[in-house]
Amino acid sequence: MKRILLALALSGLTGAALAADAPAGLPVTAAPTGAEAYIISPANGATVGQDVTVRFGLKGMGVAPAGVTKEHTGHHHLLVDVKELPAAGQPIPNDANHLHFGGGQTQTMLKLAPGTHTLQLELGDQNHVPFEPAVVSKKITIHVK
Repeated sequence: MKRILLALALSGLTGAALAADAPAGLPVTAAPTGAEAYIISPANGATVGQDVTVRFGLKGMGVAPAGVTKEHTGHHHLLVDVKELPAAGQPIPNDANHLHFGGGQTQTMLKLAPGTHTLQLELGDQNHVPFEPAVVSKKITIHVK
């Protein structure tokens, strides 16, 4: 019994030591120089209905579905009413404010509550991790009637 406890204790220490040596986050993918994400529509400052089509643009890179490893490609994430960009080196969250388009989609239809909202695109790599440097659009503001 003592040997089993000792083995478990040592394996726990070894695991803790390995975890301490592991790099933080996932590997970061380098973005090509000049890569740029942008929102084609709606325009900044536009007044729109509650159902709004958002069209995504990308320059200097290609679009590929999540999980596909192909150089200089990624997929869009639409940040709705997000104040700060997601953390570098970590997957972009997937929630009501961080919408994933891992199928390689280049537009979406949103249903937004009346009021003022912000929209911003961020490109993620095959693992949903932001590129380095980040490939993000300018943040736009829209007014929903």
